[in-house]
Amino acid sequence: MLNIKDKLFKFLIFLCATVVVCIVVGMCITLFFNSLPIFLHIGWKFVFSRTWNPINNQFGAIPFIIGTIITSFMALTISLPFSLSIAIFLGEYLRKGKIALLFRNMIDIMAGIPSVVYGFWGLFVLVPVIQKLEMKLSIVPYGVGIFAASVVLSIMIIPYTASIAYEVINLVPENLREAGYSLGATKWEIINHLVLPYARSGIFAGILLALGRAIGETMAVTMVIGNRNYIPKSIFDPANTIASAIANQFTEAASDIYVSALIGLGFILFIITVAINIAGRYVIKKFAVKGQL
Repeated sequence: MLNIKDKLFKFLIFLCATVVVCIVVGMCITLFFNSLPIFLHIGWKFVFSRTWNPINNQFGAIPFIIGTIITSFMALTISLPFSLSIAIFLGEYLRKGKIALLFRNMIDIMAGIPSVVYGFWGLFVLVPVIQKLEMKLSIVPYGVGIFAASVVLSIMIIPYTASIAYEVINLVPENLREAGYSLGATKWEIINHLVLPYARSGIFAGILLALGRAIGETMAVTMVIGNRNYIPKSIFDPANTIASAIANQFTEAASDIYVSALIGLGFILFIITVAINIAGRYVIKKFAVKGQL
């Protein structure tokens, strides 16, 4: 009886894994074949051209690629100090109690807030503040732009890195901390030389998850980035990401080549995401504590 249950369990696991793999492969094949017309039409110029003019059938993806990369990595840079501070605070200084539970619940709530709510908050609260800052810096006061989108994204991805980093810090063996204290180490030295090195692979996994969330975010970014199809010259310029360009223009695509160009943008976004995840997995394995993975 147990043997039958074991085989059934293995079969269900294999079936679920196969379904997931088929979905990913199917998405890749679908994006590739539907974006093929644009690559046959203008070749690799589609990826590297900076002109996006659907009226004249001129399509170039580089402004959107640059906008996606800048906003995502800038958001990650802004969010990282806050995420790690929250994780260390909850994992080392406030491990138990009602206040700790309140903090953890607030982080979970932040992760569950719809992106459109963040977008509205950015549009009506953050953008006017950025406009005032731009006027003080003698910059054209767009308000919307790369900087506004990055700040909104950074707030959205804080819970992802913070929650995973907190869980990983909690998994650090207590005997390591006790050994450090017995040698006369301070709290800061324990965190800096024991906890963070031990948990670094897990923390990086959280960073990778947050980056993936930032790269694929659509609605909040669309509302505050300015939606201009040009390469930004500064972080305050309006721009577009791949996701925001697709969201804005897909319903307006009147020709097959235009639709193919937008699907081609989706295919490029898919490749960027896969490449970042592969590179991230390599870094995680490279810096993991021996025996941890």
